[in-house]
Amino acid sequence: MRPYNTFGIDVKARHFCRIQSVEEFRELLSSPYYQNSKHLTLGGGSNLLFTRDFDGIIIKNEIKGIEVVSEDNDRILIKAGAGEGWHNLVVHCVNHNWGGIENLSLIPGTVGAAPMQNIGAYGVEIKDVIECVEGIDMTSGQTRSFSNEECKFSYRESVFKHDLKEKYFISSVTLSLTKKNHLMNTNYGALQDTLKQLQLSDITISAVSKSVIFIRQQKLPDPSLIGNAGSFFKNPTIDAAHFERLKKQHTTIPSYPTENQYVKIPAGWLIEQCGWKGKRIHNIGVHSQQALVLVNYGSGNGNEILELSKAIQSSVKDKFDIQLSTEVNII
Repeated sequence: MRPYNTFGIDVKARHFCRIQSVEEFRELLSSPYYQNSKHLTLGGGSNLLFTRDFDGIIIKNEIKGIEVVSEDNDRILIKAGAGEGWHNLVVHCVNHNWGGIENLSLIPGTVGAAPMQNIGAYGVEIKDVIECVEGIDMTSGQTRSFSNEECKFSYRESVFKHDLKEKYFISSVTLSLTKKNHLMNTNYGALQDTLKQLQLSDITISAVSKSVIFIRQQKLPDPSLIGNAGSFFKNPTIDAAHFERLKKQHTTIPSYPTENQYVKIPAGWLIEQCGWKGKRIHNIGVHSQQALVLVNYGSGNGNEILELSKAIQSSVKDKFDIQLSTEVNII
């Protein structure tokens, strides 16, 4: 499975198959390989950490295709196959001047994994544009469409990670995007600074996308060069009273207001303050440019990375009384 996970962890699966259509998946459901094994659905392999061999069948979703479902003068509905590369879809939409996902440029992974994780960046989450998610019941083979509300989105969470985990095989995602009068989110300081740096004074969805790509390429390592799964931890939210106590001790602590009087703290800042940024332990470590990213320098294994993540969580808890949660799925 080494080529199929961006950490580059060298593990094996008992069985492996690629699915390129709904019909192929239904055919798989009737096979003894599927019926007699536990199973794991794989997209781009960019959001998981293998800690051992997988004694079952790994199903790689390769259902492709991008089509227009409907449109009017203002909005357009786009349906994309779950096996499409997420960034490929973003580029397609930006090139057609369809707005809503430009802030999510260069996020690794597939379209099908995006709603599972409720991916987000620079003030935008995929839940903001999802019309529906189509999935196939992994027992009956029946197709079901989930509305935005039924997906139960929250910060890096969805019903597909909890109540319906490994119960539905996501086959497509439909997005509602703008064709004009785009509501672009450029509130993040790094995004505003980059727009100026790149001299993109005309704020278009293309300009926003280019700026996000520039930022991500500067901060995040290319998985083809250094094994990683992007952000390993979620940005934690704490109550206002907790934040005020921390601010008295750490006057420069960055924060972002959220709903219900909670405050979001950048996990990368917390990790950096604990001295982890750039730290290397044999074949694994913490990236030198972004403390939120754990890396495999070549021959590290999943358990080593898992133990590193636990040590980071422990030190952040001790210093800030904040418990970091992993964004990466640990297998």
